Amino acid sequence: METLQIQNPGKTKVGKAAWTGRVISGLVIAFLLMDSIMKIILHPMHVEGSTKLGFSVNAVQPIGITLLISTILYVFPRTSIFGAILLTAYLGGGVSIMVLSGQAFYFPIVFGILAWAGLYLRSEGLRTILLKGTSW
Repeated sequence: METLQIQNPGKTKVGKAAWTGRVISGLVIAFLLMDSIMKIILHPMHVEGSTKLGFSVNAVQPIGITLLISTILYVFPRTSIFGAILLTAYLGGGVSIMVLSGQAFYFPIVFGILAWAGLYLRSEGLRTILLKGTSW
């Protein structure tokens, strides 16, 4: 039986891939934070857009809080994979709503891809797990 150990020996050199991942993740985080905050404060434009998609006004804030929590989890390295999974679920719901309402549904798909690409590039541990595999 083989075990996978991921070690962080203190200061490590951060390469171009990690910086690219941080930039991609930063852009995704900035957009999602703005979107979640606008939903939480019930900005009229976000409320109108959500109601046009079939959500009640009472659902907009809980959706914003869910997005905010998922985004915050995505920010921190210890919880970033869990945050990415939650964001994938959130964005998957966005895809289904867009399909049901007859809107273009590529936007949440692109954001999901960007979220995972940014995480993959900035997380050595995730790259190790995906490339080398692990025995659970």
